[in-house]
Amino acid sequence: MSTTQQRGLMLTLATVGFAVNFWAWALLSPLAVKFTAALHLSSFQQALLVAVPVVVGSVGRIPVGALTDKFGGRVMFPLVSVATIVPVLFLGLVGHGSLAALLIGGFFLGIGGTAFAVGVPFVNAWFPPEKRGTAVGIFGAGMGGTAISALTTVKLVDAGTTATPFVLTAIVLAVYAVVSYLVLRDAPGRPVPTASLSERLASTLRLKITWQASALYAVAFGGYVAFSVYLPSYLKTAYGLTQSDAANRMAGFVVLAVIMRPVGGWLSDRVPATRVLGYALAVVVAGAVVQSFTPPLAPLGTLAFLAMAAALGCGSGATFALVAQKAPANQVGSVTGVVGAAGGLGGFVPPLVMGVIYGQFNDYALGLVLLALVALAALLLDIFSVGRRSDRTARA
Repeated sequence: MSTTQQRGLMLTLATVGFAVNFWAWALLSPLAVKFTAALHLSSFQQALLVAVPVVVGSVGRIPVGALTDKFGGRVMFPLVSVATIVPVLFLGLVGHGSLAALLIGGFFLGIGGTAFAVGVPFVNAWFPPEKRGTAVGIFGAGMGGTAISALTTVKLVDAGTTATPFVLTAIVLAVYAVVSYLVLRDAPGRPVPTASLSERLASTLRLKITWQASALYAVAFGGYVAFSVYLPSYLKTAYGLTQSDAANRMAGFVVLAVIMRPVGGWLSDRVPATRVLGYALAVVVAGAVVQSFTPPLAPLGTLAFLAMAAALGCGSGATFALVAQKAPANQVGSVTGVVGAAGGLGGFVPPLVMGVIYGQFNDYALGLVLLALVALAALLLDIFSVGRRSDRTARA
């Protein structure tokens, strides 16, 4: 097998692993409305239910990314996949009868969200610098696992029982864990750090790119995560859509964002990643302002959401193209872990804020205005800090 073919195979397997684990990570969101009705949850409790896996999966990326730098993706991909099976089966078989059980299961379900911090350094090591933006962007399309969850979970429950989607996902995770262990190989010559975990994390936190990319990714990917977990509830409440219709529309949002993520990485191999990010964030600002007025879904509301989906996906791809290009080779996993955590935490806060705001004011406008302001702040950071520094580096 040629090097090019081997790179393609490793990228494909990593992307599939990311998608499968993200599918598991997102299992609770499509069923949030069902659990809310069955357990009589408040809007805040519903938001907490879908947010807990997000925050755990986000924070968990920090140690998982550092461990991937040390042990490689061949060890970490099967390990994360096997560990995710346990909470998936718990939630499907016994853990959906009370809020406490759902929160416990959701906490450990967050393990699936750490797969992102495994894949970025794994893929990054396989590709030369001039192709890393595209490669990492293609890998990032694995976030479409949330679309699989959105499109299938409710239908599988309706066709079978509450356990059906969870058991199916557990089987797929098990199959992937075996295949990845047998087929995955780490890149030849992959730099392996020798310092301790604490020393490497401390070093990572001293890098300027870590904090800059974290702030940008908290908005770009955080916005995507927030919409992917909260959009069904938002559409059902604000527009009176059925649970199935709302889930399908959320899936459309996710699919477009997934398609645009590799585009963002591809563009960042050809023009400065900061420029791609700037345009993407400007679109998010405009879309959030429009949607704050709760326009009719056809056509203005739909256009606003689709524009934001495309921009958030593109911006997410551009952010990790920036990481792949700027982070030291033996610290890509550690930087990815911190930046990925920031992105996930960026998705944790908005659903809680939206739940509180709607509970207080019976309206979502203020939450969308806040999104516009945060995206504007990220845009200014991109223009006046990251962009200027990148320009100076390019001129040097």
